[in-house]
Amino acid sequence: MSQENAIRNICVYCGASSGNDAQYAQAAQAFGRLLAERGLRLIYGGGHSGLMGTIANAVLEHGGEVIGVIPVALREKEAAHQGLTELHIVADMHERKAMMAEKADAFVAMPGGLGTLEELFEMLTWLQLGFHQKPVGLLNVGGFYDGLHTFLQHIHAEGFVRSHDANLLKSADDGAQLLQLLQSK
Repeated sequence: MSQENAIRNICVYCGASSGNDAQYAQAAQAFGRLLAERGLRLIYGGGHSGLMGTIANAVLEHGGEVIGVIPVALREKEAAHQGLTELHIVADMHERKAMMAEKADAFVAMPGGLGTLEELFEMLTWLQLGFHQKPVGLLNVGGFYDGLHTFLQHIHAEGFVRSHDANLLKSADDGAQLLQLLQSK
């Protein structure tokens, strides 16, 4: 199997809100369209609102497949998306994250809040520790993650992250470029 074909399922972490800048929703629509056009399946948190709903709808509108995973407690709060290819209702956040990680071949964080960051860092830490070998990336829409890049450089400079591990996180401001980086591992 070629490297390009090795990635079929992309787990995207992003906000359950849309943020204050329309470029975030535009990027979610564009990335969702790109995933569908390339035959890549979206794995995400199962919500209908915010960037989560925007990317899911874009994938579906362009003929792609979407697998959502949502805890029963958030099903109503996040208004679970009812039009997905598959929707898994799970017991809790731990089961949600485990199922999403198991189904994914790669992970992408788009703009989002604390949950997005928590999920991103869990997958990045698991990669660092060798618990998986799946690429992890940032879709750095409008410089959203510039401060995070600066912080990661700081913790490397302070000796808390090794040189190799400081480069595990792939980043691009363009979806096609990010997919290329993820496929090159």
